Amino acid sequence: MDVVIDRASPVPLYHQLAEQLTAAVVSGRLEPGDPFENELAMADRLGLSRPTVRRAIQELVAQGLLLRRRGLGTTVAQRQIHRRVGLTSLYDDLRAQGDTEPTTTVLHHAVVENEVAARALDLPPGTPLLEIGRLRRAGSTPLALLRNWLPPAYSDLTAADLEQDGLYALLRARGARPVVAHQRIGARSPTTAERRHLGLRGSQPVLTMTRSAFDAQGSPVEYGDHSYRAQDYAIEVMLDER
Repeated sequence: MDVVIDRASPVPLYHQLAEQLTAAVVSGRLEPGDPFENELAMADRLGLSRPTVRRAIQELVAQGLLLRRRGLGTTVAQRQIHRRVGLTSLYDDLRAQGDTEPTTTVLHHAVVENEVAARALDLPPGTPLLEIGRLRRAGSTPLALLRNWLPPAYSDLTAADLEQDGLYALLRARGARPVVAHQRIGARSPTTAERRHLGLRGSQPVLTMTRSAFDAQGSPVEYGDHSYRAQDYAIEVMLDER
């Protein structure tokens, strides 16, 4: 399969490769059951590092487009579902429900260097990022502590902006269109600050979510590290096996 890698492009190499491999599977050029090229052979053929190729392949595995089986290698999955997911914020979700008007208090707003956030956004470690911390409420009820890091392109967002509108609405107004995200959800005991801001008592847990969002060109949009009152927040997932 022909792959074209543009090394002068700002789009990460792994993302360029993953996009082209995905297109080959979705279009049917690679058919269900076809064996997939070995990552070492692909790395040699394309002149890429093995970790870069591995990360691209893992993107397709995560989408359900490829199947990895020990001893049998990697094959194209028998059933392919490729769906572009619309990414929303908690603010968007609360507004859509219409029950209670969301409110936001900005707790922190500063330009910083953060190696973890930069790495999550595929940016150099010393990149200046806009770090924002917010407390989100539904009416008078605290729901979430939201920490986000934004790349320099969006560092003009003000604390006043963030208290008036949702982060994703503000980003969309600046031309950002997040279409792909790496998201992880978990649960843990709250920190002292989370107990205080979210009104938690005793052993009440927090639901956690980290998310790195990118636009269609692979450019970073935002990295978030959020915690929610577990008793007031639920995640619904629709599974479609057609």
